Amino acid sequence: MTDHDAAALLGADGPFAREIPGFLPRAAQQAMAAAVQDAIAHADTLIAEAGTGTGKTFAYLVPALLSGQRVIVSTGTKALQDQLFFRDLPRVRGVLGARLKTALLKGRANYLCLHRLDQTIREGMLASREESTQLAAIRAWSARTRAGDRMELAEVPEESSLWPRVTSTPENCLGSECSFFDSCHVVRARREAQEADVVVVNHHLLFADLSLRQEGFGEILPGAQAFILDEAHQVPELAGQFFSQSISARQLTDLAGDVLAECNGVTGAMGLLLEPVEALQAVVRRLRLAMDALPTRGAFAALDGDETIRAALEELREVMASLEDLLGGQAERSRGLANTFERTQAMLVKLDRIVEGGGDADVRWYELYPRGFAFHATPLDLAPPLRAMREATHAAWIFTSATLSVAGDFQHFARQLGIDDPHAISLESPFDYATQALCYLPANVPDPGARDHTDRVIDAVLPVLKASNGRAFLLFTSHRALRRAAELLAGRVPWPLFVQGTAPRHRLLEDFRHSGHGVLLGAASFWEGVDVAGDALSVVVIDKLPFANPDDPVLQARLDALEQTGISPFMGWQVPTAAIALKQGAGRLIRDVHDRGVLMLCDPRLVTKGYGRLFLASLPPMPRTRELADVQAFFSMHDDAAANTPATART
Repeated sequence: MTDHDAAALLGADGPFAREIPGFLPRAAQQAMAAAVQDAIAHADTLIAEAGTGTGKTFAYLVPALLSGQRVIVSTGTKALQDQLFFRDLPRVRGVLGARLKTALLKGRANYLCLHRLDQTIREGMLASREESTQLAAIRAWSARTRAGDRMELAEVPEESSLWPRVTSTPENCLGSECSFFDSCHVVRARREAQEADVVVVNHHLLFADLSLRQEGFGEILPGAQAFILDEAHQVPELAGQFFSQSISARQLTDLAGDVLAECNGVTGAMGLLLEPVEALQAVVRRLRLAMDALPTRGAFAALDGDETIRAALEELREVMASLEDLLGGQAERSRGLANTFERTQAMLVKLDRIVEGGGDADVRWYELYPRGFAFHATPLDLAPPLRAMREATHAAWIFTSATLSVAGDFQHFARQLGIDDPHAISLESPFDYATQALCYLPANVPDPGARDHTDRVIDAVLPVLKASNGRAFLLFTSHRALRRAAELLAGRVPWPLFVQGTAPRHRLLEDFRHSGHGVLLGAASFWEGVDVAGDALSVVVIDKLPFANPDDPVLQARLDALEQTGISPFMGWQVPTAAIALKQGAGRLIRDVHDRGVLMLCDPRLVTKGYGRLFLASLPPMPRTRELADVQAFFSMHDDAAANTPATART
């Protein structure tokens, strides 16, 4: 099949047009397929920005399956990963008649661990009747599941506190010495991946493996001739996580709990290890208490300068060293104790690197949670490790998303990934934004720094909601603004409100879709991955330009480094990053050729600042207005058209 033309197969005379009902040949899709096919054939790096509606999934799957090479496809989320594997990939395979082995592979936390399930059942220490019911459900499911993928068991919520107890981590996995090794779900999934021609993963797993492989330990993924990364705009931030060294209160307390669990059945071990374990638990609590007055995240220098915190860190180091010593003497007595000994050693190495500092190449910083903390050492510049990682594979790398460029320029994305002189293509969406959409920039909203900004945004939003009859998605750059907006709207609108944080994300989206006229309020993760086609969503409101938090210690260090090289931190980093994020948020509006809607941008800097033009030039080409009357006319035209359409044509 390797001599087939991918673009022609997706054309008007190709098998997709013949065999898939409703398939529409698109020039942009064919152009992308040709570019991907060429990149795979020549082991090149390609950046492909494909506007919403291009059909980029088929545009990369067709050449991937035609190539005859081993391909790894990575997506941004597990939900997209499942959609790709269970829906899109089988459809393309079927049309092409491709006899290929495919595999779905997720991180180990997604698979039931039979050893830890057995351990949890034997311990019997459950916090509530609800947990007992959930454990019984997991136990029954464990007897019938083949894959062990927790996605199969919908009756136990994803956020259940029981899942971490019945799944494993790289640290607590016993490996080949586990008594359940022969029936291990993770081992089976990895084996199937190693034998497959096309493996579907997610970015977390991909970078976890590739960052380990840099150190000679990666073994999760098979070697591949091509890597295709969908939703690639997420890559720079995720890569930062996986090239970082981190240690958290959760890891430390989990280690303490696992040491005690492994003492069961080992004579004398509890008497020897109970004291250092309790000392570890106590010092973690004291350290968190000592950090209580600090901001929720900051540079590690803030910890270095506080005597109480510094003393607690030194005590943590001493307690860990003592625990390592004692575990070393017990490691030969069981595989479980050997594992906790190895974990303690690894954590000590990380702790030393982060606390003592590893030179100018790292940014050292901390995060605080309600009951915990995390310490990190993140590379200042990700381009060198990412470049080295790509070069080590000798493979094709295809990065694709609807949002990779800023006003048509790919330099910001390419620079972060260490791609010099990138081969980049930008493919316009086939949607007719000139007639399907309207961009509204209200004239009566103050600058974002104004204390009453959110109140005034809601004042401006209310008449738009009236014109659209609800059906709106309000996006905020902070949770504080989100909460204030929810307060202001409650009781003032006749439509149901769906507010992030009041229910799990997937349930909120499902209820919003079914409501028909709801108003959904979201921040952070809601800026992307929200796909509501049809009349349920006709307005997207964005309160402010999504500039990153200037207090982020990693960002601040990177901006300082840019300034030292003569690049403007604001125009060279902050504006491009915010423009790509704005494109993501705006992309929630038009998801289908039949969608119509208004994008309402409530930040006056778009028209008062010179850089505002860069943001507007990065958005899809839609008409703009500052007049509410134009918005009202837009919706009344749509309502009139719908009213005059025969019922049979509207179904």
